[in-house]
Amino acid sequence: MDLILWRHAEAHLVREGQSDAERALTPKGERQAQRMAEWLNQRLAASTRVLVSPAVRAQQTATALKRNFRTVESLAHDAGVDELLAAVRWPESNEPVLVVGHQPTLGFTAARLLADVDKYWAMKKGAVWWLRHRERDGEVQVVLQAVQGPDLL
Repeated sequence: MDLILWRHAEAHLVREGQSDAERALTPKGERQAQRMAEWLNQRLAASTRVLVSPAVRAQQTATALKRNFRTVESLAHDAGVDELLAAVRWPESNEPVLVVGHQPTLGFTAARLLADVDKYWAMKKGAVWWLRHRERDGEVQVVLQAVQGPDLL
């Protein structure tokens, strides 16, 4: 199973009278989302499920992909690793899954899957971490396939 973790692109700070979930992308964030969407679309299988946090900034980031996606409440900005793994059906899913979500959940998820630790790992805004679950010689492994930041494209 491939699990692609995509942190939402740069967003505005919370404005007075606004909730965190209502924050929109900045112009820079819109450019980041577009660049990363182009990179992803060259690599994602057609069968990839795209699951997105209900936060406006995550929705806008996913929209740049120009693919169908499903909004998943359990991927909101305060989600935990267990909720994310349940939503993607890790590691049993038969198709790749792309999650557009938030820190610190994405970093904690990568740390648990790659190093079996519950530790904060920083993930830049708009960046993608591509993980693959596989079995080799009877041993289960999680392999880091790629890490790509939008500012390097």
